[in-house]
Amino acid sequence: MKKALIEFCKSINIEHIGIAPSGPYEDLKEIWEKKIEMGFAHIFDKGSLDKMIYPDLTLEDAKSVIVCLFPYYCGDFEDANLSKYAYSVDYHITVINMLEKIGEFLKKNIEGFNYKAFADAGPLNDRYLAYKAGLGFYGINSHIITDEYGSYVFIGYIINNYPFEHDNPQDRTCLKCFECVKRCPGQCILGDFTINPLKCRSYISQKKGELSGEDVEILKKNPLIWGCDVCQDVCPHNQGIKKTELEDFKSNIKYRIDYEELKDVSNKEFLRRHKDRAFSWRGKGVLQRNFEIINE
Repeated sequence: MKKALIEFCKSINIEHIGIAPSGPYEDLKEIWEKKIEMGFAHIFDKGSLDKMIYPDLTLEDAKSVIVCLFPYYCGDFEDANLSKYAYSVDYHITVINMLEKIGEFLKKNIEGFNYKAFADAGPLNDRYLAYKAGLGFYGINSHIITDEYGSYVFIGYIINNYPFEHDNPQDRTCLKCFECVKRCPGQCILGDFTINPLKCRSYISQKKGELSGEDVEILKKNPLIWGCDVCQDVCPHNQGIKKTELEDFKSNIKYRIDYEELKDVSNKEFLRRHKDRAFSWRGKGVLQRNFEIINE
């Protein structure tokens, strides 16, 4: 059945697929407990850590996790002011649609097949799953890196009740050149494969409300009004990589929003225009604020 799964994935243009075990992920629990202790995991709701470690809290009869990578790199644009991951239609839409196709295929071929599919916003840690499924290796910047597409990949997964044979992690890491550590605008990359998310420029660019003085100084160090690509742009593993083969991520590209649009349209109109884009969920106010800070 695993062979049939891989063949089906390739037929819908998913090149990278692996199987992660269904937990519990005790090694991940240890890592995140340390992050919580250091104050790096303030966003957790009660019970979130348990759900990350125990997939059966999300799907009672979980026996394996199907993990897929979705490359999104489509080139560099000199005057871009949006992060590369936001150039195309919202990846959540594309990834979920493709995962659901896999789920429906397996339902037709496995009696009693049960599953839940997630893209980014699920209960499990997607980068950890990609690592456990043998699809990539960790970089010091905490990204998952692949040989063909570098770290420019989205990750989706399907918790399911079929005991697919799981794959093995790659026994390697990035080159440890420390360029990402040196060049990070917020100096949030600690050099030990962890980051301080509170100083991550991408995180700061998406914060609502008034920014602190330190946040403002970090934001000013890069022209992007949404996100931050510095730690990926300087990474040697991202040099000479392939562009995506997925049509959704290489067509209908928008890499820049002009200030006039942000200033002149209502938030309602902004959302109407860009509701299918990953940068729209915060509304126009955050983007306009960032633009004004960066260009003052």
